[in-house]
Amino acid sequence: MAYAAGVDVGSTQTKAVIICEDGNIVSRALIDTGANVVKAAEKAFLLALNDGNVREEEVSYVIGTGYGRYKVTFGNTQITEISCHGRGAVKMFPGTRTVLDMGGQDTKAISVSEAGEIVDFCMNDKCAAGTGRFLGAASMALDIPLDDLGPTALNSQKPVKISTTCTVFAETEVLSWLGKGKKIQDILMGVHKSIASRSVSLLRRVGISEEITFTGGVAKNTGMIQVLNETLEKKMNVSEDSHFMGALGAALFALDHIVASRNPIKVTA
Repeated sequence: MAYAAGVDVGSTQTKAVIICEDGNIVSRALIDTGANVVKAAEKAFLLALNDGNVREEEVSYVIGTGYGRYKVTFGNTQITEISCHGRGAVKMFPGTRTVLDMGGQDTKAISVSEAGEIVDFCMNDKCAAGTGRFLGAASMALDIPLDDLGPTALNSQKPVKISTTCTVFAETEVLSWLGKGKKIQDILMGVHKSIASRSVSLLRRVGISEEITFTGGVAKNTGMIQVLNETLEKKMNVSEDSHFMGALGAALFALDHIVASRNPIKVTA
């Protein structure tokens, strides 16, 4: 049995996925990236091996992806996270034609074909105001754990309007609303709505299809899922493995290499 692996080194978290020859996930691992990107990639891969009781020599091909993909020094090659999220999303939800990938530093809207190939894409090109980093700024300002932001926001009755377009000033605006006596849940809902509005604007640039898949670490935020669904007026695909989608896509590309090596193209004169 040969295995393929994908390691997605993100700005905040590093993910690793190992798949078997039928393309199904055998194991996965998720850790904080930290300051040493090379070690984060190695650690995530080793944890995934242990999780699936797979020996390193059984993994025939490894592909690195994410912003730190070139730091996956043990990998065979690298592929951009845009291609990997598109491929992974279609594998998880075959009807996917639009992908919203929201990570710690950027947000990408991706249009994909039936085969998971990239048709078009765009990303926030000015700042991190529509990304997980914006949520991080609110988390720090209000001293609330990231995991509690979504559930807290869902208790909002009168969300405030967040007007800042820059993450640098997000904390200031959040504290300003707090100083005016606004409830924490209303401030947080305002933050979520601001991010959702920017994300939907990106999606419109590539075309909003009938089936949208939400990927990236922010896909774990229940509040963001609900606000995006309401803004889009449709329900997005969200999986428990949504934040592993890039690593899954990388692993699927790695499997392609394994299959191709077994079936070399014969050239005839």
